[in-house]
Amino acid sequence: QVQLVESGGGLVQAGGSLRVSCAASGRTFNTYPVGWFRQAPGKEREFVAAISWNGGNTGYADSVKGRFTISRDIPKNTVYLQMNNLKPEDTAVYYCAASKTAAWKTPQQRDEYDYWGQGTQVTVSS
Repeated sequence: QVQLVESGGGLVQAGGSLRVSCAASGRTFNTYPVGWFRQAPGKEREFVAAISWNGGNTGYADSVKGRFTISRDIPKNTVYLQMNNLKPEDTAVYYCAASKTAAWKTPQQRDEYDYWGQGTQVTVSS
């Protein structure tokens, strides 16, 4: 079993930066790809970024390419999402998720993920 806890959300001005973290418990976490999703009020939860088990592969939504970077610290059982040049449209609750799919993959669909955190709010003011 894997448990995920997000942290690091907050309020930031447009153009600013923020790093959110996803800390995991469970011995199998470091064998799973991990993704970040976000959900704005009244909208569907959407894919943001994903990273393979060892960090060798990453994938990003077009809307965040060049601004967001996903990484993972294996000894710390933690995955990070560094967000730069934030825009008001990035405002959402950000969720991390772990997938039991093949370790080298970077899944982008919600139904490919098996474990979810509770989310952390990111608010970007204009």
